[in-house]
Order: sequence, then structure tokens, then C-alpha cells
Amino acid sequence: MKKLDKVIVTSATTGAIHLPCMSPYLPVTPEQIINDSVAAAEAGASIIHLHARDPDTGMPSTDPELYKAYCSEIADRSGAIINITTGQPSFDTIGDWPATLEARLAGPCAMSPEITSFNMGPMNPGTWMLADRLKFQHEWEEIMCWGSMDTTIMNTGASMERFAKELGQERGVKFEFECFDIGHLYMLETIANLGWVEPPFFIQSIFGFPGGLGTDPAHVAHARDTADRLFGDDYIWSVLAAGKDQLRCTTMSACMGGNVRVGLEDSLWKRKGELAKSSAEQVESMVTILDMLSLEVATPEETRQYLGTKGRENANY
Repeated sequence: MKKLDKVIVTSATTGAIHLPCMSPYLPVTPEQIINDSVAAAEAGASIIHLHARDPDTGMPSTDPELYKAYCSEIADRSGAIINITTGQPSFDTIGDWPATLEARLAGPCAMSPEITSFNMGPMNPGTWMLADRLKFQHEWEEIMCWGSMDTTIMNTGASMERFAKELGQERGVKFEFECFDIGHLYMLETIANLGWVEPPFFIQSIFGFPGGLGTDPAHVAHARDTADRLFGDDYIWSVLAAGKDQLRCTTMSACMGGNVRVGLEDSLWKRKGELAKSSAEQVESMVTILDMLSLEVATPEETRQYLGTKGRENANY
């Protein structure tokens, strides 16, 4: 793992899996998503990870015009690096779910941001496990929640090759390689050996999502050890975790020399029994922990240098 002088903090604003009925604080309108992202950047996040939402219903969307509404204002008001998802398990009309590959690429290709996510394999979303406990506010929430029982968020070899070419090779986008399982690290090694992507690899190890690695400390250590064996010093490591284990796993990453991601996409909680009112609250908690560990937080410009991004001026917003 490449050791950095400072810790990169990513804030994931809203995601696609959490539903409005789960928290009144989940950002869904452009104004809410922009303000939450800017506040997270002001709290110390140098990267803002974005998913789009329909402003009227909160339904996940792949509409490039929604990303356009977010990107320039967030970048202008914060200087943060924009990271747009390519893994949106969404639908733009009820019943059209999950999103097609073309729909998933539409926003990232149009915006050509500094970073996009890059799922390293399939993952089975598990919101259906919560369906009996939820009080749905919208028809689409129930459809999406139960529909997740028969849905896999896909990234095949063919789609990975297309992401690598259209985003990385043609547009100079860097990738946040999202790894939900150990096998995803081996897939990254495979596509690197094929020449589709180049180091340094920004690896986001993910814990606590159904169908992926659990949040046991042994899993966190195993993910780090495997990445070390496969990539040596050619990667920058970060960790995110779902729900109640968000801060525990990210703190473990920081103690191991890694980086961190928090935000309402990954967890709706500030602490046990208390919903977070914003991603910025979670960033503030994370920055406080880093300060207590005598670790400094990287600025957006420092993060650009660490990751080798193309810079704000070369993005299409």
C-alpha cells in the first residue's frame, strides 16, 4: 500500500439503496444534495461521491441533467473532487430496474469527472430483508425494496472493459475501485494485467453490505493483506462500512495507514440510536477521530496529487 502523509476523507452523499422512508435527513432534492455535499467538504472531505435522485420523489435516477445540476455548484463552492457513481442500481421509470449499462454511463460520460466509482464485480443488494420493517412513503420504494430480492448489481468483464475505455482511456477519469469481496481484488489484478487500467489504484474496500464481506476486523485486515500481496505499493487504500460499523471500520483503516469514506449513502447513523442529520456530521466525527489519532486530513489539492486526477479544469462542469 502506498503510504500517504495525510488521510483522504470521502463523503458519499445519498447513494441509491437508502430510501426516504428510512430517514427524514436523506438528501433527495438538488438543493439538499448540493448543500450536504458542500457542508461535508467544509467539514474535511476532499472527495464527494454522488448518486442522482429525482427531486420530486427521491427515486434514484441516472439522468445526466441531474448530475449537471449538482456538479458545477459543488465544485465551485467547495473545490472538492467530484466522484460520480457508475453503479447506480436505479430506475428512471417504475418497473425499469435495474438501470441499463447505457443509463449507468450517461451521467459519468457527460460530466467526465475527475473520479468515478468502478464496481469490481456483482453484488446482491439486500434491502428486501428490511421490507417488513419499513413504512414506505412512495410506490417506487416498495417496488425497489422487494425487487432487490431478484436483482444483482452487475459488472461483467464486458462492462468493465467499456468503463475502462470510455471513462479512463478516452476521458482521463480516475477510478474508485469498489471491492465488496476478496475476489474483487483479484478481478482488479486481472484487468490491470490486461492493460485496461493503470496504477496507482484507488481501492475502496467495502464491509457490512449483505452479500459482501462482514465488518469483522479479520476481514478488514485480510482485505488489506490481499491488496498488499497483489499490488504492492501501487495502490491507495480506503475503507467504508455500512450502518453501525461505519466509524469502527474506517478508524481501523486509519490506524493501518489507510483512508476513509463516510456519508449517508453508507450509514444513516451518527451514533447508536441517533440518526445523522447530514453527511457533514459523519465527516466531523471522522475528522475528530483522525485528530485524536494525530493524523492530518488531506485537502482537495493534496488528494488530487495523491491520486493523479486530471484536475477540475478538465472536467465537463
